[in-house]
Amino acid sequence: MTPYGSFTFFFILVILLAPTVILGLQGKRFHSYNMIISVLVLAIIFSSKLTGFIALIIFTVWQVLLIQGYISYRKKENSGWVFSFAVIASIFPLVISKLLPYFSQVNWISFLGISYLTFKGTQMIMETRDGLIKQNIPLPRLLYFILFFPTISSGPIDRYRRFDKDLKQELTGEEYKQFLYDGINKIFQGFLYKYIIGYSLNHFLIANLRFIAANHFQSHLFYMYSYSMYLFFDFAGYSCFAIGVSYIMGVKSPENFNLPFISRNMKDFWNRWHMSLSFWFRDYVYMRFVFWMTKKKWVKNRNVTSNLGYILLFLLMGFWHGLAIQYIIYGIYHAVLMVGYNTFEQWNKKHKWWPQNKFTEVFSILLTFHVVCFGFYIFSGHLIH
Repeated sequence: MTPYGSFTFFFILVILLAPTVILGLQGKRFHSYNMIISVLVLAIIFSSKLTGFIALIIFTVWQVLLIQGYISYRKKENSGWVFSFAVIASIFPLVISKLLPYFSQVNWISFLGISYLTFKGTQMIMETRDGLIKQNIPLPRLLYFILFFPTISSGPIDRYRRFDKDLKQELTGEEYKQFLYDGINKIFQGFLYKYIIGYSLNHFLIANLRFIAANHFQSHLFYMYSYSMYLFFDFAGYSCFAIGVSYIMGVKSPENFNLPFISRNMKDFWNRWHMSLSFWFRDYVYMRFVFWMTKKKWVKNRNVTSNLGYILLFLLMGFWHGLAIQYIIYGIYHAVLMVGYNTFEQWNKKHKWWPQNKFTEVFSILLTFHVVCFGFYIFSGHLIH
């Protein structure tokens, strides 16, 4: 069963989360019950695909052993080689799951949510290296973080320390009432986005654009904007569901979208679009690469180092979406945009060529919107095929 993919799924959630709501409104703790609920919901999600459920179990055991083992090691030693091995071992199942379809018809290692669970495990190893996680984590709490069902398939990607802080917070009945109110609002927003606006865009516009085959410029243009809007409302709607259910369970999962289509430039866009993923790549890929290059002093120019970091970041993001040509080109496209904007930004600081006023702000928003939509058009595969 697909998370948030049918009204049956929501009906099951209403039944299972009813005790959570009752306990929360009474100011009583409910996280132990929610851990059991996560296991039950995961069993329901994977009930139609036993191989996926088995892969999830094996993957989880693998990540837990790596995380707990590295935490124990880090208390005594701090070898860069051991850290690198732990990170590579953490992402290894994800890499195999991306490559296996090109060599076998059966992708036995893949399962729903493998990417986002990998991000969680890898970030914990990195934060342990940085000294942000110092103590062994109780096994039930670690499993609850990794297998937190509301966000398992497509995020948002939470951070362990923020998640753990929510679990330790004692909520009064009044405080939980606000959580419940915000959660229900988010879920209704999700229905509006995904099942009304998103569905309408896909069913009445995109699905009926047969005239694209005529190769008319205006038809491709119409598809580009329709698909971009659909992609946002469908994904943002899913994120609203995930965040809303998390709130009901007493966990404030991070926001994933913040009005991305009013971004003033590409940096601003990636601070607004799929924010948990953007910030993950920024913190654990880009910043580490820049720090490493600066420390090694291989490139003395900071702007060049920054641009190399953007190229690495967006190439990885493109490959993460898949090895299909449109995803790789999509990553290259955004790498070029970020390098171009970063170069222009640094140049403009010296020459003050681009003024800051209402006109330039509106122009920047419109330009960024069209550039972003063209990127989604590449992502859709229609430009390539």
